[in-house]
Amino acid sequence: MTALLAPESPLTRRERLRLPLLTVGGLGAATLALYLRDPHQRGSWGVCPLSLAGIYCPGCGGLRAVNDLTHGEVGSAASSNLLVTVGIPVAVVLLALWILRAWRGTPPRQLPAGVRRVLWWGAAAVTLAFFVVRNTPQGAWLAP
Repeated sequence: MTALLAPESPLTRRERLRLPLLTVGGLGAATLALYLRDPHQRGSWGVCPLSLAGIYCPGCGGLRAVNDLTHGEVGSAASSNLLVTVGIPVAVVLLALWILRAWRGTPPRQLPAGVRRVLWWGAAAVTLAFFVVRNTPQGAWLAP
């Protein structure tokens, strides 16, 4: 005799919103911490090991950029880390779409595999180019 499995009941709105809201809450807490504790003070949030070697990784200056944005200083944020400064609005839109879909109970739309692959490789190429260029004399203006 085979055991019948009860059909899975759909998630409630509260259950659907749990992960997106926890994510936004965690990011909000981290942003508040960066607002309150200035990362412009050397060593206040630790030191990137690559920066000790004189190499700026794609994330170097990211904490300072977030701090600058929380104080409304977009130019200073872009000077600290242009990649993070441009990426934050994209992340905010994606998080808002995630919350909206969770609220409505609509499944996430899947882009075709080829498009997803191009987007991921494109993001990786931009990040790698940023990493390389900011460590050259011509790209010194991108260094934090």
